[in-house]
Amino acid sequence: MNLNLNLNSITLLSWNVNGIRAIHKKGFIDWFLKANPDILCLQETKASPEQLTDELLNINGYSSFFSSSVVKKGYSGVAIYTKMIPNKIEYGFGIPRFDDEGRIIIAYYSKFTLINIYYPNGKASEERLKYKMDFYDAFLEFADNLVSNGHRLIICGDVNTAHKEIDLARPKENENTSGFLQIERDWMDKFISHGYVDTFRMFNDKPDNYTWWDMQTRARERNVGWRIDYFFVSENLKQNVKNAFILPDVMGSDHCPVGLEIQI
Repeated sequence: MNLNLNLNSITLLSWNVNGIRAIHKKGFIDWFLKANPDILCLQETKASPEQLTDELLNINGYSSFFSSSVVKKGYSGVAIYTKMIPNKIEYGFGIPRFDDEGRIIIAYYSKFTLINIYYPNGKASEERLKYKMDFYDAFLEFADNLVSNGHRLIICGDVNTAHKEIDLARPKENENTSGFLQIERDWMDKFISHGYVDTFRMFNDKPDNYTWWDMQTRARERNVGWRIDYFFVSENLKQNVKNAFILPDVMGSDHCPVGLEIQI
C-alpha cells in the first residue's frame, strides 16, 4: 500500500540575496524562472515594495509578499514568492523591537507553516549581540507555541550562526567572532533540542559545505566559508523531508541558495 499516494512533493529555496535590486541586475529573474521552485524565500532584500519594479513584484506564476524595515531604509528585509496561496501571512512575532526591522514573514498553509527569517548579525557591538540573542529567544518561543498548537513548521533563512566546527572552514580562528561564539552555538543546541531538525545534515555529514563567503578576501574562490543558511523542520515534519541541499554554484550574492524538497 502506497501511503504517499496523496502527497505532493514541493521544492523550497532560500537565499540571502544581499540586495534584491542589486541581484536583479545580475539575472535574478532568469535564474528564478529556470530554478522554478514552488516557494522562494529571500533575505536581506534591502528594499520595500514601493522601491521595486513591477517585474520584481509580479513574477509570472507567483504571489509575492515583502517585509521591510521601518527603522532604516535599504536595510534588512525578507520576501516570499509562492505558487501556492497561503491561508494567512504575518509579518512578525508581535514584538515591535524585532518586527520593525523587517526580518520576519510567516506564511500559513493548510499542511505546514513556513517561517522565513533574516536573523540579526551580532558582530557590530555588544548591544547588537544582545539583540540577536533576544531575537533568537523570542523566535524559539514563537515557534514552540506554533508547534504546541499543532502546526508543522518549515523554518528557513540566514541564521547568522555556524552551528558546529564542520560548518565553517576556520573554526579555531573564529571562536571569538560573532557567528561562532559559544553563546550562539549553545543557543543552536537548545533550538535543536526543542525538536527542530537541520535538514541538510539529514543527507550530508561532510565538511566543506558552506553558504556564505567573505567577498573582500575572495574567500569563495578558495571555499573558505561558513554554513549559516538553513532549512529546519519541526520533528512532526521530519518524515516528509525528501532532500535538502546547497547550491554553491549560484552566484550574485555573498551567500548561495539552499533548498528543501518535502512531501506534503
